[in-house]
Amino acid sequence: MESASPAAPAKVMNRWIVVIGAIVVQLCLGAIYAWSAFTGKLTAADGPFHFTKTETQIIFSVGLLSFAVIMALIAGKWQAKVGPRIVAITGGIVMGLGYVLAALLNNFWGILIGVGFLGGAGIGLAYVCPIATCVKWFPDKKGLITGLAVAGFGFGALIWVKLTEGFKFGPINLSPGWTGLWGSGWSVADVFLLYGVLFAALVLVASLVLVNPPAGFKPAGWNPPVPGSTTASGGVDFSASEMVRTPQFWSLFVTFMFGATSGLMVIGIIKLFGMDALKQGGVTTDQASIITGTAMGLFYALFNGLGRIIWGWISDRTGRKAAIVAMSALQGVMMIAFYFIGGSEVGLYIGATIIGFNFGGNFALFPAATADFFGNKNVGTNYPWVFMSYGVGGVVGPILGGLMGDANAWLWAFLPAGIACLLGAAIMLAVKPPQRKAAAPAQAQ
Repeated sequence: MESASPAAPAKVMNRWIVVIGAIVVQLCLGAIYAWSAFTGKLTAADGPFHFTKTETQIIFSVGLLSFAVIMALIAGKWQAKVGPRIVAITGGIVMGLGYVLAALLNNFWGILIGVGFLGGAGIGLAYVCPIATCVKWFPDKKGLITGLAVAGFGFGALIWVKLTEGFKFGPINLSPGWTGLWGSGWSVADVFLLYGVLFAALVLVASLVLVNPPAGFKPAGWNPPVPGSTTASGGVDFSASEMVRTPQFWSLFVTFMFGATSGLMVIGIIKLFGMDALKQGGVTTDQASIITGTAMGLFYALFNGLGRIIWGWISDRTGRKAAIVAMSALQGVMMIAFYFIGGSEVGLYIGATIIGFNFGGNFALFPAATADFFGNKNVGTNYPWVFMSYGVGGVVGPILGGLMGDANAWLWAFLPAGIACLLGAAIMLAVKPPQRKAAAPAQAQ
């Protein structure tokens, strides 16, 4: 009787089931990008909160920073030890409890701790699990599959924003007679409570299929890179401590930081900036609210998700470096242009589409580039350190936007962010794959 080869086990689960679970988990985690659905309610003069623009962005930034720090310090190592399922489930529960706490306290500090700190921490625990798992199941399609694995994060914002205002997209109304949770009389606390319960339940169920492949697994027809090759994609495995001592790590870190600063700033302030810019052009407050909601809930969120898939697919063909350079350069130009075109409905839609598309690409390209440069084996522990740059951008971008919004100086939010992205493109243009230093020859005794 023949025994199954260790490299090709007799029975292995369908790897696409893992992708489905990964997408569902990410749909829930993407709720952090739906924050713009709440900023109008929190800053409304006739509402109960009276937050400033800056205060809304502080909550958003705390969530983003908590997300990145918890992912780097806890999630990466923990999922490597116990597997992705337990860590992802824990993340979903922590995130859900955070939203419930925000609903119960229903004030600045309650929302800051609940949605910001705990919500971000839950996302940080769960986020890396689908990525690390899918890269191991799909070493042959890292760019595309990473894009698919994180696409739900972008699409999630579309769902959670539109649930609050109804599924109306310009002249197309997919929910006639229903104007969303806000229109049905739901309060901010009510929505936080609903979302908390949904996030915990959905992440728990979807995480059940997040399991690593058997030892020695490789897809049919795919041969791994030659061990020791420094040019092969994912062929050399660096530990996190080795990785952070390379210039390639810092090039990825800085470029991702610039892209995160820009994209997260727009997510946090697109409704606030759009309302100001459109009303200056003579658009009524009600109409401006609908336009900005559509810009974020449809164009930004939809193309954020598509950008993760399409940029990942492109990078599998052009190489990660070329894709990151092109994406960063295009983002830099668009960030500067957005200030000048955002005062019209069409301009706001175009800007939201392109910025969201490019921002989404970061989440396919940078984990794949981390695997390319520093190896597939340790991507679950290495990528969280690259992702810390997202936490830095999550503080700088939204707070810069909030401060400039309160000062009515929006140009000085978009201009530096755009220049930074162009600088990131130049940095990545000079990057070469890392090489291990040759061991020093033994001294003659």
